[in-house]
Amino acid sequence: MRVLVTEPLSERGLELLRKDFQVDVRPELARGDLALEIAPYDALIVRSQTKVTADIIEAAQNLKVIARAGIGLDNVDVEAATRRGVMVVNAPQSNIVSAAEHTVALMLAQARNIPQANAALKAGRWERERYQGVELAGKTVGVVGLGRVGSMVAQRCAAFGMRVIAFDPYVPRERAKEMGVELMPTLEALLVQADFVSLHLPRTPDTEGLIGERELALMKDGARLVNTSRGGIVDEVALAKAIEDGHLAGAALDVFAEEPTTESPLFAFDQVVVTPHLGASTVEAQDKAGASIAEQVRLALMGEFVPHAVNVSAGAEVSEVVRPFLPLAEKLGMLLTGLARGAVSAIECQYHGRIAEADTRALTLALIKGVLSGVVHEPLSYVNAPIIARERGMAVSEMRSAVSSDYVNLIALRAETEDGEVSVAGTLVGKRNAERVMQVLGYDVEMSPATYMLFFAYEDRPGVIGKVGTILGQHDINIATMDVGRPTRGGTALMALTLDSAVRPEIIEEISTAVGATGAWFVVLPD
Repeated sequence: MRVLVTEPLSERGLELLRKDFQVDVRPELARGDLALEIAPYDALIVRSQTKVTADIIEAAQNLKVIARAGIGLDNVDVEAATRRGVMVVNAPQSNIVSAAEHTVALMLAQARNIPQANAALKAGRWERERYQGVELAGKTVGVVGLGRVGSMVAQRCAAFGMRVIAFDPYVPRERAKEMGVELMPTLEALLVQADFVSLHLPRTPDTEGLIGERELALMKDGARLVNTSRGGIVDEVALAKAIEDGHLAGAALDVFAEEPTTESPLFAFDQVVVTPHLGASTVEAQDKAGASIAEQVRLALMGEFVPHAVNVSAGAEVSEVVRPFLPLAEKLGMLLTGLARGAVSAIECQYHGRIAEADTRALTLALIKGVLSGVVHEPLSYVNAPIIARERGMAVSEMRSAVSSDYVNLIALRAETEDGEVSVAGTLVGKRNAERVMQVLGYDVEMSPATYMLFFAYEDRPGVIGKVGTILGQHDINIATMDVGRPTRGGTALMALTLDSAVRPEIIEEISTAVGATGAWFVVLPD
Protein backbone atom coordinates (compact mmCIF):
# COMPACT_ATOMS: atom_id res chain seq x y z
CA MET A 1 0.00 0.00 0.00
CA ARG A 2 1.13 3.55 -0.73
CA VAL A 3 1.21 6.54 1.62
CA LEU A 4 1.59 10.14 0.44
CA VAL A 5 3.06 12.73 2.83
CA THR A 6 2.77 16.35 1.66
CA GLU A 7 4.16 18.19 4.69
CA PRO A 8 6.95 17.69 7.24
CA LEU A 9 6.52 14.60 9.40
CA SER A 10 8.90 13.53 12.14
CA GLU A 11 11.56 11.00 11.20
CA ARG A 12 10.16 8.67 13.84
CA GLY A 13 6.77 8.76 12.14
CA LEU A 14 8.26 8.12 8.70
CA GLU A 15 10.30 5.18 10.01
CA LEU A 16 7.20 3.58 11.50
CA LEU A 17 5.31 3.95 8.22
CA ARG A 18 8.14 2.57 6.09
CA LYS A 19 8.06 -0.70 8.01
CA ASP A 20 4.76 -1.62 6.36
CA PHE A 21 4.13 0.73 3.42
CA GLN A 22 5.66 2.51 0.46
CA VAL A 23 5.99 6.13 1.58
CA ASP A 24 6.36 9.08 -0.81
CA VAL A 25 7.24 12.48 0.68
CA ARG A 26 6.09 15.18 -1.76
CA PRO A 27 6.11 18.60 -0.01
CA GLU A 28 5.65 20.41 -3.32
CA LEU A 29 2.09 19.05 -3.47
CA ALA A 30 1.04 20.97 -0.33
CA ARG A 31 0.32 23.92 -2.60
CA GLY A 32 0.48 22.10 -5.92
CA ASP A 33 -2.12 20.18 -7.89
CA LEU A 34 -2.66 17.34 -5.46
CA ALA A 35 -5.73 16.16 -7.35
CA LEU A 36 -3.56 15.05 -10.27
CA GLU A 37 -1.26 12.93 -8.08
CA ILE A 38 -3.52 11.45 -5.40
CA ALA A 39 -5.18 8.62 -7.37
CA PRO A 40 -2.77 5.72 -6.59
CA TYR A 41 -2.43 6.40 -2.87
CA ASP A 42 -4.16 4.56 -0.03
CA ALA A 43 -3.35 7.15 2.66
CA LEU A 44 -2.69 10.89 2.69
CA ILE A 45 -0.84 12.59 5.57
CA VAL A 46 -0.99 16.39 5.88
CA ARG A 47 -0.49 19.14 8.41
CA SER A 48 -2.16 22.56 8.16
CA GLN A 49 -1.08 23.87 4.74
CA THR A 50 -2.47 21.16 2.44
CA LYS A 51 -6.10 21.85 1.57
CA VAL A 52 -7.86 18.50 1.20
CA THR A 53 -10.97 19.58 -0.68
CA ALA A 54 -13.92 17.61 -2.01
CA ASP A 55 -12.36 17.66 -5.51
CA ILE A 56 -9.16 16.09 -4.23
CA ILE A 57 -11.09 13.44 -2.30
CA GLU A 58 -13.17 12.69 -5.40
CA ALA A 59 -9.98 12.18 -7.42
CA ALA A 60 -8.51 9.84 -4.78
CA GLN A 61 -9.75 6.55 -6.19
CA ASN A 62 -7.88 4.32 -3.71
CA LEU A 63 -7.85 6.58 -0.68
CA LYS A 64 -8.82 4.92 2.60
CA VAL A 65 -7.58 7.38 5.21
CA ILE A 66 -6.69 11.07 5.51
CA ALA A 67 -4.42 11.79 8.47
CA ARG A 68 -3.85 15.23 9.97
CA ALA A 69 -0.58 15.35 11.92
CA GLY A 70 -2.00 17.65 14.57
CA ILE A 71 -5.36 18.63 16.03
CA GLY A 72 -7.30 21.02 13.81
CA LEU A 73 -9.17 19.82 10.74
CA ASP A 74 -9.99 23.20 9.18
CA ASN A 75 -8.14 22.22 6.00
CA VAL A 76 -9.85 18.84 5.50
CA ASP A 77 -13.35 18.46 4.06
CA VAL A 78 -14.45 15.85 6.59
CA GLU A 79 -17.99 15.72 5.20
CA ALA A 80 -16.76 14.91 1.68
CA ALA A 81 -14.44 12.26 3.08
CA THR A 82 -17.28 10.71 5.05
CA ARG A 83 -19.49 10.57 1.97
CA ARG A 84 -16.73 8.71 0.12
CA GLY A 85 -16.13 6.35 3.03
CA VAL A 86 -12.66 7.77 3.66
CA MET A 87 -11.59 7.73 7.29
CA VAL A 88 -10.22 10.96 8.78
CA VAL A 89 -7.85 10.71 11.73
CA ASN A 90 -5.83 13.21 13.74
CA ALA A 91 -3.44 13.38 16.68
CA PRO A 92 -5.53 15.24 19.25
CA GLN A 93 -3.09 15.00 22.15
CA SER A 94 0.16 15.67 20.32
CA ASN A 95 0.57 19.42 20.68
CA ILE A 96 -1.46 20.36 23.76
CA VAL A 97 1.55 21.15 25.95
CA SER A 98 3.34 22.99 23.14
CA ALA A 99 0.29 25.14 22.37
CA ALA A 100 -0.22 26.02 26.04
CA GLU A 101 3.44 26.92 26.52
CA HIS A 102 3.46 29.03 23.35
CA THR A 103 0.42 30.93 24.63
CA VAL A 104 2.20 31.81 27.87
CA ALA A 105 5.40 32.63 25.97
CA LEU A 106 3.53 35.12 23.79
CA MET A 107 1.81 36.59 26.83
CA LEU A 108 5.17 37.16 28.52
CA ALA A 109 6.81 38.45 25.35
CA GLN A 110 4.05 41.00 24.86
CA ALA A 111 3.90 42.05 28.51
CA ARG A 112 7.67 42.63 28.70
CA ASN A 113 8.24 43.93 25.13
CA ILE A 114 10.86 41.24 24.56
CA PRO A 115 10.82 41.09 20.72
CA GLN A 116 10.95 44.88 20.36
CA ALA A 117 13.75 45.30 22.92
CA ASN A 118 15.71 42.47 21.31
CA ALA A 119 15.44 44.07 17.87
CA ALA A 120 16.37 47.54 19.20
CA LEU A 121 19.48 46.34 21.03
CA LYS A 122 20.70 44.36 18.02
CA ALA A 123 20.19 47.52 15.96
CA GLY A 124 22.50 49.42 18.33
CA ARG A 125 19.91 51.13 20.57
CA TRP A 126 19.89 50.79 24.38
CA GLU A 127 16.32 51.82 25.24
CA ARG A 128 15.49 50.65 28.78
CA GLU A 129 12.85 53.29 29.46
CA ARG A 130 11.01 52.81 26.19
CA TYR A 131 10.39 49.11 26.75
CA GLN A 132 9.11 49.15 30.29
CA GLY A 133 6.63 46.27 30.69
CA VAL A 134 4.09 44.94 33.17
CA GLU A 135 4.05 41.94 35.51
CA LEU A 136 1.67 39.03 35.16
CA ALA A 137 1.46 38.55 38.92
CA GLY A 138 -1.63 40.15 40.37
CA LYS A 139 -3.29 40.56 36.97
CA THR A 140 -6.51 38.90 35.84
CA VAL A 141 -6.37 36.57 32.85
CA GLY A 142 -9.60 35.64 31.08
CA VAL A 143 -9.44 32.24 29.38
CA VAL A 144 -12.11 31.82 26.71
CA GLY A 145 -12.55 28.07 26.20
CA LEU A 146 -11.55 25.61 28.95
CA GLY A 147 -10.63 22.68 26.74
CA ARG A 148 -7.33 20.87 27.17
CA VAL A 149 -5.15 23.76 25.98
CA GLY A 150 -7.22 26.38 27.78
CA SER A 151 -7.05 24.37 31.00
CA MET A 152 -3.26 24.09 30.77
CA VAL A 153 -2.96 27.82 30.13
CA ALA A 154 -5.14 28.48 33.18
CA GLN A 155 -2.88 26.29 35.34
CA ARG A 156 0.27 28.00 34.13
CA CYS A 157 -1.16 31.49 34.60
CA ALA A 158 -2.21 30.59 38.14
CA ALA A 159 1.40 29.58 38.82
CA PHE A 160 2.43 33.15 37.90
CA GLY A 161 0.14 34.47 40.61
CA MET A 162 -2.61 35.58 38.25
CA ARG A 163 -6.31 35.54 39.03
CA VAL A 164 -7.83 33.16 36.47
CA ILE A 165 -11.36 33.66 35.20
CA ALA A 166 -12.89 31.76 32.29
CA PHE A 167 -15.90 31.60 30.01
CA ASP A 168 -17.04 28.22 28.75
CA PRO A 169 -20.80 27.59 29.01
CA TYR A 170 -20.28 23.85 28.71
CA VAL A 171 -17.94 23.36 31.65
CA PRO A 172 -19.68 22.64 34.99
CA ARG A 173 -18.98 25.17 37.72
CA GLU A 174 -17.72 22.38 40.00
CA ARG A 175 -15.10 21.35 37.43
CA ALA A 176 -13.88 24.93 37.06
CA LYS A 177 -13.70 25.27 40.83
CA GLU A 178 -11.53 22.15 41.05
CA MET A 179 -9.12 23.84 38.63
CA GLY A 180 -9.03 27.02 40.70
CA VAL A 181 -10.82 28.92 37.94
CA GLU A 182 -13.65 31.39 38.47
CA LEU A 183 -16.29 30.72 35.81
CA MET A 184 -17.96 33.77 34.25
CA PRO A 185 -21.66 33.64 33.25
CA THR A 186 -21.06 35.42 29.92
CA LEU A 187 -18.23 36.38 27.59
CA GLU A 188 -19.01 40.02 28.30
CA ALA A 189 -18.53 39.49 32.03
CA LEU A 190 -15.07 38.11 31.33
CA LEU A 191 -14.04 40.86 28.92
CA VAL A 192 -14.79 43.73 31.29
CA GLN A 193 -12.62 42.20 34.06
CA ALA A 194 -9.60 40.72 32.31
CA ASP A 195 -6.19 42.37 31.95
CA PHE A 196 -5.23 39.60 29.51
CA VAL A 197 -7.73 37.69 27.34
CA SER A 198 -6.55 34.35 25.94
CA LEU A 199 -8.62 32.57 23.27
CA HIS A 200 -8.82 28.78 22.98
CA LEU A 201 -11.66 27.99 20.58
CA PRO A 202 -12.19 26.14 17.31
CA ARG A 203 -13.09 28.12 14.22
CA THR A 204 -16.76 27.42 13.56
CA PRO A 205 -19.67 29.48 12.21
CA ASP A 206 -20.49 30.33 15.83
CA THR A 207 -16.98 31.50 16.77
CA GLU A 208 -15.97 33.23 13.55
CA GLY A 209 -15.70 36.95 14.30
CA LEU A 210 -16.52 36.28 17.96
CA ILE A 211 -14.16 39.03 19.10
CA GLY A 212 -15.18 42.06 17.06
CA GLU A 213 -15.44 45.80 17.54
CA ARG A 214 -18.14 45.50 20.23
CA GLU A 215 -16.26 42.90 22.27
CA LEU A 216 -12.96 44.78 22.01
CA ALA A 217 -14.67 47.94 23.25
CA LEU A 218 -15.84 46.04 26.33
CA MET A 219 -12.28 45.14 27.29
CA LYS A 220 -10.52 47.20 29.95
CA ASP A 221 -8.38 50.14 28.89
CA GLY A 222 -4.83 48.84 28.63
CA ALA A 223 -5.87 45.19 28.34
CA ARG A 224 -4.09 42.73 26.06
CA LEU A 225 -5.42 40.00 23.74
CA VAL A 226 -3.72 36.67 23.02
CA ASN A 227 -4.88 34.27 20.30
CA THR A 228 -3.14 30.97 19.63
CA SER A 229 -6.25 28.97 18.70
CA ARG A 230 -7.54 29.72 15.21
CA GLY A 231 -7.52 32.68 12.86
CA GLY A 232 -10.82 34.34 12.04
CA ILE A 233 -12.07 34.31 15.62
CA VAL A 234 -10.75 37.86 16.05
CA ASP A 235 -11.62 40.73 13.72
CA GLU A 236 -8.04 41.78 12.92
CA VAL A 237 -9.02 45.19 11.50
CA ALA A 238 -11.06 46.02 14.60
CA LEU A 239 -8.20 44.84 16.82
CA ALA A 240 -5.73 47.06 14.98
CA LYS A 241 -8.03 50.06 15.47
CA ALA A 242 -8.43 49.34 19.19
CA ILE A 243 -4.64 49.33 19.54
CA GLU A 244 -4.16 52.40 17.34
CA ASP A 245 -6.71 54.33 19.43
CA GLY A 246 -4.83 53.41 22.60
CA HIS A 247 -7.74 51.46 24.08
CA LEU A 248 -5.75 48.20 24.18
CA ALA A 249 -2.11 48.02 25.22
CA GLY A 250 -1.32 45.37 22.66
CA ALA A 251 -1.87 41.86 21.41
CA ALA A 252 -0.05 38.61 20.71
CA LEU A 253 -1.15 36.35 17.87
CA ASP A 254 0.02 33.06 16.44
CA VAL A 255 -2.89 32.60 14.02
CA PHE A 256 -4.54 34.71 11.34
CA ALA A 257 -7.70 34.72 9.24
CA GLU A 258 -5.71 33.92 6.11
CA GLU A 259 -2.60 31.78 6.31
CA PRO A 260 0.15 31.98 5.29
CA THR A 261 0.24 35.78 5.39
CA THR A 262 2.89 38.49 5.43
CA GLU A 263 0.48 41.41 5.48
CA SER A 264 -1.84 42.54 8.25
CA PRO A 265 -2.83 45.91 9.72
CA LEU A 266 -1.57 44.51 13.03
CA PHE A 267 2.01 44.26 11.78
CA ALA A 268 2.34 48.06 11.92
CA PHE A 269 2.36 48.14 15.73
CA ASP A 270 5.38 47.48 17.95
CA GLN A 271 3.08 46.41 20.76
CA VAL A 272 1.74 43.51 18.70
CA VAL A 273 3.80 40.32 18.95
CA VAL A 274 3.22 37.82 16.15
CA THR A 275 4.46 34.37 15.18
CA PRO A 276 3.66 32.30 12.04
CA HIS A 277 1.42 29.62 13.58
CA LEU A 278 4.14 28.08 15.76
CA GLY A 279 1.87 26.69 18.49
CA ALA A 280 2.66 23.09 17.57
CA SER A 281 6.17 23.74 16.28
CA THR A 282 8.27 21.98 18.88
CA VAL A 283 10.46 18.93 18.50
CA GLU A 284 8.35 17.10 21.08
CA ALA A 285 4.98 17.96 19.52
CA GLN A 286 6.10 16.99 16.03
CA ASP A 287 7.60 13.74 17.29
CA LYS A 288 4.38 12.86 19.12
CA ALA A 289 2.23 13.83 16.14
CA GLY A 290 4.35 11.84 13.71
CA ALA A 291 4.33 8.68 15.81
CA SER A 292 0.62 8.96 16.61
CA ILE A 293 -0.38 9.53 12.99
CA ALA A 294 1.82 6.70 11.73
CA GLU A 295 0.07 4.32 14.12
CA GLN A 296 -3.39 5.62 13.15
CA VAL A 297 -2.64 5.12 9.45
CA ARG A 298 -1.25 1.63 10.05
CA LEU A 299 -4.37 0.60 11.96
CA ALA A 300 -6.66 2.08 9.31
CA LEU A 301 -4.93 0.38 6.40
CA MET A 302 -4.80 -2.92 8.28
CA GLY A 303 -8.54 -2.74 8.95
CA GLU A 304 -8.16 -2.57 12.72
CA PHE A 305 -9.95 -0.36 15.27
CA VAL A 306 -8.72 3.24 15.00
CA PRO A 307 -8.78 5.25 18.25
CA HIS A 308 -8.80 8.76 16.81
CA ALA A 309 -11.08 8.28 13.82
CA VAL A 310 -12.97 11.55 13.68
CA ASN A 311 -15.69 10.53 11.25
CA VAL A 312 -16.16 6.81 11.90
CA SER A 313 -18.96 5.73 14.21
CA ALA A 314 -17.16 2.80 15.83
CA GLY A 315 -15.00 -0.15 15.00
CA ALA A 316 -15.92 -3.18 12.96
CA GLU A 317 -16.72 -5.10 16.14
CA VAL A 318 -20.04 -3.25 16.59
CA SER A 319 -22.92 -5.68 16.11
CA GLU A 320 -25.40 -5.35 13.27
CA VAL A 321 -28.14 -4.87 15.85
CA VAL A 322 -26.46 -1.80 17.30
CA ARG A 323 -24.83 -0.25 14.22
CA PRO A 324 -28.00 1.29 12.65
CA PHE A 325 -28.73 3.14 15.92
CA LEU A 326 -25.36 4.95 16.08
CA PRO A 327 -26.32 8.02 13.98
CA LEU A 328 -29.60 8.36 15.90
CA ALA A 329 -27.76 8.17 19.23
CA GLU A 330 -25.43 11.01 18.22
CA LYS A 331 -28.39 13.14 17.17
CA LEU A 332 -30.20 12.47 20.43
CA GLY A 333 -27.10 13.64 22.27
CA MET A 334 -26.90 16.82 20.21
CA LEU A 335 -30.63 17.45 20.68
CA LEU A 336 -30.28 17.07 24.43
CA THR A 337 -27.42 19.59 24.52
CA GLY A 338 -29.53 22.02 22.53
CA LEU A 339 -32.35 21.68 25.05
CA ALA A 340 -30.12 21.99 28.13
CA ARG A 341 -30.08 25.32 29.96
CA GLY A 342 -26.56 25.08 31.31
CA ALA A 343 -23.64 22.69 31.61
CA VAL A 344 -24.46 18.98 31.68
CA SER A 345 -23.04 17.40 34.84
CA ALA A 346 -24.34 13.83 34.40
CA ILE A 347 -26.05 11.70 31.77
CA GLU A 348 -27.87 8.37 31.99
CA CYS A 349 -27.99 6.30 28.79
CA GLN A 350 -31.08 4.09 28.82
CA TYR A 351 -31.73 1.10 26.55
CA HIS A 352 -35.17 -0.52 26.39
CA GLY A 353 -36.33 -3.60 24.48
CA ARG A 354 -34.26 -6.02 22.44
CA ILE A 355 -31.36 -3.61 22.07
CA ALA A 356 -30.80 -3.78 25.83
CA GLU A 357 -29.61 -7.36 25.37
CA ALA A 358 -26.87 -6.31 22.93
CA ASP A 359 -23.43 -4.83 23.65
CA THR A 360 -24.39 -1.15 23.79
CA ARG A 361 -20.96 0.32 24.58
CA ALA A 362 -20.71 1.89 21.13
CA LEU A 363 -24.15 3.47 21.59
CA THR A 364 -23.08 5.00 24.88
CA LEU A 365 -20.01 6.43 23.13
CA ALA A 366 -22.28 7.82 20.41
CA LEU A 367 -24.56 9.46 22.97
CA ILE A 368 -21.58 11.00 24.80
CA LYS A 369 -20.10 12.22 21.52
CA GLY A 370 -23.43 13.78 20.57
CA VAL A 371 -23.75 15.57 23.91
CA LEU A 372 -20.23 16.99 23.53
CA SER A 373 -20.48 17.85 19.81
CA GLY A 374 -20.47 21.59 19.26
CA VAL A 375 -19.53 22.06 22.91
CA VAL A 376 -15.88 21.08 23.15
CA HIS A 377 -13.17 22.95 21.32
CA GLU A 378 -11.39 20.03 19.71
CA PRO A 379 -12.24 17.26 17.24
CA LEU A 380 -14.18 14.38 18.79
CA SER A 381 -13.87 10.67 18.24
CA TYR A 382 -15.64 7.74 19.84
CA VAL A 383 -12.53 7.12 21.89
CA ASN A 384 -11.70 10.60 23.16
CA ALA A 385 -15.34 11.55 23.89
CA PRO A 386 -15.54 9.65 27.22
CA ILE A 387 -12.11 10.95 28.20
CA ILE A 388 -13.19 14.53 27.58
CA ALA A 389 -16.45 13.89 29.42
CA ARG A 390 -14.48 12.76 32.47
CA GLU A 391 -12.18 15.75 32.23
CA ARG A 392 -15.22 18.02 32.27
CA GLY A 393 -16.65 16.30 35.31
CA MET A 394 -19.58 14.77 33.39
CA ALA A 395 -20.70 11.50 35.00
CA VAL A 396 -21.96 8.77 32.65
CA SER A 397 -24.15 5.82 33.63
CA GLU A 398 -26.22 3.19 31.84
CA MET A 399 -29.64 1.68 32.51
CA ARG A 400 -31.10 -1.19 30.51
CA SER A 401 -34.40 -3.01 30.46
CA ALA A 402 -35.28 -5.84 28.10
CA VAL A 403 -38.94 -4.90 28.51
CA SER A 404 -40.41 -2.02 26.50
CA SER A 405 -44.18 -1.67 26.44
CA ASP A 406 -44.47 0.65 23.44
CA TYR A 407 -41.40 0.04 21.26
CA VAL A 408 -39.35 -2.91 20.08
CA ASN A 409 -36.26 -0.80 20.81
CA LEU A 410 -35.91 2.59 22.49
CA ILE A 411 -32.86 4.68 23.31
CA ALA A 412 -33.42 7.31 25.99
CA LEU A 413 -31.01 9.91 27.33
CA ARG A 414 -31.49 11.75 30.60
CA ALA A 415 -29.20 14.54 31.79
CA GLU A 416 -28.67 16.52 34.96
CA THR A 417 -27.90 20.19 34.31
CA GLU A 418 -27.45 23.29 36.44
CA ASP A 419 -31.12 24.09 35.77
CA GLY A 420 -32.61 20.65 36.31
CA GLU A 421 -33.28 17.49 34.31
CA VAL A 422 -33.48 17.21 30.51
CA SER A 423 -34.47 14.08 28.58
CA VAL A 424 -34.97 12.81 25.03
CA ALA A 425 -35.68 9.40 23.49
CA GLY A 426 -35.80 7.89 20.02
CA THR A 427 -36.01 4.75 17.94
CA LEU A 428 -35.80 3.40 14.39
CA VAL A 429 -38.97 2.46 12.51
CA GLY A 430 -39.75 0.47 9.37
CA LYS A 431 -37.60 -1.59 7.07
CA ARG A 432 -35.46 1.44 6.23
CA ASN A 433 -34.68 2.18 9.87
CA ALA A 434 -36.10 5.70 9.70
CA GLU A 435 -35.00 7.81 12.67
CA ARG A 436 -37.68 9.07 15.03
CA VAL A 437 -37.53 11.22 18.14
CA MET A 438 -40.30 9.85 20.38
CA GLN A 439 -39.93 11.82 23.61
CA VAL A 440 -38.71 15.33 24.39
CA LEU A 441 -38.54 16.79 27.90
CA GLY A 442 -40.85 14.05 29.15
CA TYR A 443 -43.54 14.61 26.49
CA ASP A 444 -44.52 11.97 23.93
CA VAL A 445 -44.00 13.32 20.42
CA GLU A 446 -43.04 11.81 17.09
CA MET A 447 -40.71 13.63 14.73
CA SER A 448 -37.73 12.98 12.50
CA PRO A 449 -34.49 14.66 13.58
CA ALA A 450 -34.00 17.74 11.39
CA THR A 451 -31.56 20.60 10.93
CA TYR A 452 -33.96 23.17 12.43
CA MET A 453 -36.12 22.07 15.37
CA LEU A 454 -38.33 24.38 17.43
CA PHE A 455 -40.12 23.53 20.68
CA PHE A 456 -42.66 25.43 22.80
CA ALA A 457 -44.09 24.46 26.20
CA TYR A 458 -47.48 26.01 26.98
CA GLU A 459 -50.89 25.47 28.58
CA ASP A 460 -53.02 23.37 26.23
CA ARG A 461 -55.93 25.39 24.81
CA PRO A 462 -57.59 26.08 21.44
CA GLY A 463 -55.89 28.37 18.94
CA VAL A 464 -52.24 27.91 19.89
CA ILE A 465 -51.27 25.87 16.83
CA GLY A 466 -52.90 28.45 14.56
CA LYS A 467 -51.04 31.35 16.18
CA VAL A 468 -47.68 29.61 15.85
CA GLY A 469 -48.29 28.77 12.19
CA THR A 470 -49.51 32.28 11.42
CA ILE A 471 -46.51 34.05 12.95
CA LEU A 472 -44.00 31.73 11.28
CA GLY A 473 -45.81 32.23 7.97
CA GLN A 474 -45.69 36.00 8.36
CA HIS A 475 -41.91 35.72 8.64
CA ASP A 476 -41.71 33.42 5.59
CA ILE A 477 -40.64 30.39 7.65
CA ASN A 478 -42.11 27.12 6.43
CA ILE A 479 -43.12 24.38 8.86
CA ALA A 480 -41.99 20.95 7.67
CA THR A 481 -43.66 18.91 10.44
CA MET A 482 -45.54 19.57 13.67
CA ASP A 483 -46.57 17.38 16.58
CA VAL A 484 -48.00 18.14 20.02
CA GLY A 485 -47.46 16.05 23.11
CA ARG A 486 -49.82 16.47 26.05
CA PRO A 487 -50.19 14.12 29.02
CA THR A 488 -53.75 15.33 29.70
CA ARG A 489 -56.32 17.46 27.95
CA GLY A 490 -56.07 21.10 29.01
CA GLY A 491 -52.80 20.57 30.88
CA THR A 492 -49.27 21.44 29.86
CA ALA A 493 -48.28 20.59 26.30
CA LEU A 494 -45.15 20.58 24.15
CA MET A 495 -45.27 21.62 20.51
CA ALA A 496 -42.48 20.13 18.40
CA LEU A 497 -41.80 21.57 14.95
CA THR A 498 -39.24 21.01 12.23
CA LEU A 499 -38.61 23.99 9.96
CA ASP A 500 -37.14 24.58 6.51
CA SER A 501 -35.01 27.51 7.71
CA ALA A 502 -33.58 29.08 10.83
CA VAL A 503 -35.71 31.27 13.07
CA ARG A 504 -34.41 34.44 14.69
CA PRO A 505 -34.60 34.97 18.49
CA GLU A 506 -37.03 37.87 18.16
CA ILE A 507 -39.48 35.65 16.24
CA ILE A 508 -39.29 33.00 18.96
CA GLU A 509 -39.98 35.74 21.51
CA GLU A 510 -42.95 36.97 19.46
CA ILE A 511 -44.46 33.48 19.37
CA SER A 512 -43.76 32.88 23.05
CA THR A 513 -45.58 36.07 23.97
CA ALA A 514 -48.51 35.32 21.67
CA VAL A 515 -49.14 31.83 23.07
CA GLY A 516 -47.99 32.41 26.65
CA ALA A 517 -45.20 29.86 26.33
CA THR A 518 -43.54 28.71 29.53
CA GLY A 519 -40.47 27.60 27.61
CA ALA A 520 -39.00 27.81 24.11
CA TRP A 521 -36.07 25.98 22.54
CA PHE A 522 -34.54 26.31 19.07
CA VAL A 523 -32.09 23.53 18.23
CA VAL A 524 -29.89 23.32 15.14
CA LEU A 525 -28.48 19.90 14.22
CA PRO A 526 -25.72 19.44 11.61
CA ASP A 527 -26.93 18.48 8.13
